Amino acid sequence: FWVEVKRGRDYTLTVPAPGVPLPRITHRHPRFVLSLSFCPDANRDVLLIDLMLEAEANLRVYVLLAPHLGGTGRDNRAEATTHLGQGVLWARQGPFGLALLARTAEGGDGMGARSAGYVGVSDGWQDFAANGRMAWQYAEAGPGNVALLAEVAPRATLALGLATSKHAAAALARAALMQPFAAAVAQQTEAWAGWHQGCQLGPTGELPDELRTQLACSAQVLKTHSDKTFLGAMVASLSVPWGNRGEERGGYHLVWPRDLVESAQALLALGSTNEARAVLGYLVATQNADGHWNQNQWLGGKPYWGGIQLDETAFPVLLAASLSERDGLGGMNVVDSARRALAFLILHGPASPQDRWEEDAGVNPFTMAVCISALVAGAALLPEAERVLPLAVADFWNARLEDWCVARDTALGARYGVAAYYVREAPRDILCDDRAMQRVLPINNRSYDMKLAADEQIATDFLQLVRLGLRRTDDALVRDTLVLVDAVLKTDTPAGPVWHRYNGDGYGEHQDGRAFDGAGRGRGWPLLTGERGHYELSAGHDPLAYLQAMNAMARHGMIPEQVWDTVPLGAFQPGRATGSAMPLAWAHAEFIKLALSRAAGQPIDRPAAVWARYGGKRPELQCTIWTPGAPIEHCRTHAGLWIVLPRPAMLHLGFDGWRDAANLPTVECGLGLHGVRLETAHLKGRGQVDFTWRDTREDCWHEASYSVVLA
Repeated sequence: FWVEVKRGRDYTLTVPAPGVPLPRITHRHPRFVLSLSFCPDANRDVLLIDLMLEAEANLRVYVLLAPHLGGTGRDNRAEATTHLGQGVLWARQGPFGLALLARTAEGGDGMGARSAGYVGVSDGWQDFAANGRMAWQYAEAGPGNVALLAEVAPRATLALGLATSKHAAAALARAALMQPFAAAVAQQTEAWAGWHQGCQLGPTGELPDELRTQLACSAQVLKTHSDKTFLGAMVASLSVPWGNRGEERGGYHLVWPRDLVESAQALLALGSTNEARAVLGYLVATQNADGHWNQNQWLGGKPYWGGIQLDETAFPVLLAASLSERDGLGGMNVVDSARRALAFLILHGPASPQDRWEEDAGVNPFTMAVCISALVAGAALLPEAERVLPLAVADFWNARLEDWCVARDTALGARYGVAAYYVREAPRDILCDDRAMQRVLPINNRSYDMKLAADEQIATDFLQLVRLGLRRTDDALVRDTLVLVDAVLKTDTPAGPVWHRYNGDGYGEHQDGRAFDGAGRGRGWPLLTGERGHYELSAGHDPLAYLQAMNAMARHGMIPEQVWDTVPLGAFQPGRATGSAMPLAWAHAEFIKLALSRAAGQPIDRPAAVWARYGGKRPELQCTIWTPGAPIEHCRTHAGLWIVLPRPAMLHLGFDGWRDAANLPTVECGLGLHGVRLETAHLKGRGQVDFTWRDTREDCWHEASYSVVLA
């Protein structure tokens, strides 16, 4: 008789108090009860596991250890040996070392027979599968994908140490075992209680007990994702989506600036201002010279993927503005960082190389909402003389948003009685060509491209326009898009409603339950349930049902990235976690913000400056902004034209086929940018503006000329 405990379904998991991540797991079997309590050492890189087996006298307990040092299962080396007279399981890879030791309740060596093997060939699981008992005892294995096995005493404390070598790891583990396990638990429990109390959490309203518990757990999730070496850094998830089906070295063990700021805004809402400010400090320290942030990066700032998402350049500016609103900058000077970020947005927007889901290039309502808000809120961080340009660009983009992001009179809309709606994303050519909306926008995470035109794709992204104060909930386009989104993307599960990211999404398990392998079928995202709750709050409705749905989708308080949203299939149940990331820090941040926004009566991450400027209403077009990154081809004469360049230049400009041509020097616009502004009087009676320029620093002419039609 042998059993792998993790496959047993009869277990309970408890913690000392809500928001204190010191789990005790009790497994029950007809022949035994196994209790495991977990606690990290407060002063060392050591995880302590207290073990108690209550069973028939002849049953024994074994620990199976599969090291993945260096973030990989490859090239690990394993040893099953003794060290300083005590049994030890060792592993090493490059500059990383690991050691597992055990101590009995009486203080003796708690480790018995032990072995090292190759996964799938000679590891402990293969030993039991072949022999029904521990029959193999190999001293070492590797380099390769290795695993270790050891018999441990039925009442023992294990210590798993991590360090720069196997000997250093063993020293940490041995030292940690010198203190009683109960003392380590008491120290950690006190520390967590102190952290929660120090958050200075404001009113939470009348939350049911189960939601208060989830609020504390979500706060704890964000805290546990905060790095201890690179202060202010947080990975997207301590899990790896579908990590048991392959090896992805990065997984979600990376910093995404968007996820990081979403989490920092939640920490700020919790009253943890110091930690939110530390996040901003980390972001400023890892900002690129041209003003943008990496798509994602290792904790130390080294880029991982090389894409650019404009919302990830805008979000840190919004965090700085949120801290400034609350007098939380603590003397941090953010002017230079904000200046470079806003300049990057102006020169490269409004079309983004990637949307927030890291896929297509184009003009996306979510990205637009974040960027416009950053331009407005970020302007307040600058000297007054530099505020004119970012505010003018924000107004221009906001005034033209519906021209670029709304589809009208489509077959998709006709099926649901909707005449016009916000699309998932418009191709970047929409800035110059209205017909671009009818072109195919690729969906790259499916086994085949559905060849859907941009005006046949919808997403929940437009809700950010309401959340950040650019549009009102009763706006006709918002309401009609909501009808379409609910008809196409919404699924009702036993846990509550959940939404897909967009129609045609392939990021999720296959229909038959196979793990995502570069293709699949998109599933429901609990964080989108939270985003919908923010909309309902803005509309004057109680979002309690959406908080309850997110809570019901959690497992032991952990909110997953995605939930199963179709008929039951094996272990997959509707409204319950799939093999995607769990927990997802961003999802927990969304729960926190929705709970605290409900108490505040409005979205707590809505910038005050944005609401004050727009009040949810589309502004009148005052000025058309032309940049090399957005070479607009049409301009309304009543609005004026501002040509903005990255460097000082001599603009050679004429009208209607270069008539009345003249050389106009650019002037400083702020943010290190330069331009020429043509007021309405300059454009009156003209049909077209023609121009090129000479870079006065390099004394060279630009390679192209441009024309803007006036109407």
